[in-house]
Amino acid sequence: MGNVYVRDADDFRTADAKNLEDYVEQRRRKLAVIFPGIGYHTDKPLLYYSKKLASAFGYTIREVRYPKLPSGIKGNKDKMMEAFETASEYVTKQLSDVDFSLWADVLFISKSIGTAVAAAYALRHSIPARQIYYTPVEESFLAIGSEGIAFHGTADPWARTEVIEEECRKRGLPLYETAGANHSLETGNVQEDLKNLAEIMRRTEEYIRI
Repeated sequence: MGNVYVRDADDFRTADAKNLEDYVEQRRRKLAVIFPGIGYHTDKPLLYYSKKLASAFGYTIREVRYPKLPSGIKGNKDKMMEAFETASEYVTKQLSDVDFSLWADVLFISKSIGTAVAAAYALRHSIPARQIYYTPVEESFLAIGSEGIAFHGTADPWARTEVIEEECRKRGLPLYETAGANHSLETGNVQEDLKNLAEIMRRTEEYIRI
């Protein structure tokens, strides 16, 4: 805690109380930053509900946006890297006003290419963020570390299940798979998708509340 200067002995009691109040308030400060996918915005189910969960647990919500990114990036590593670099540069500018050292708990919630942007941003800026990775693409693991949890659909055309499993295994990163689900963690069966979403949010809540 910083020093508080007082005029005389009678002020010490008030100064100590103020110090303690400021310290407790700082330790309560929690920030959640939402990193969307290219076409998967923060009003779509995974990010919409995880954002509401974070808010319910007292996190201040900050959402980032991307400029127009290259099309046709699926299966094209060059375009994928171009999109990643463009998005990363844009996010760095958007978050330039945030002093992450002032937040006691920083949570990054990301989707698709946003998982790469979130992981790389934390790494480049030495931010000890907790991470929730929804449907990471294979290239994301160039930056993803051992902190966080990941979700993957076994029918995701953007990421091979065996690659995601191996990369998570190497990092000791908990991986939750949804059988037959695509890149949005959906199967096409509405009732099944609602059940799966509830389970995904249950796992998400467990991680947020730690």
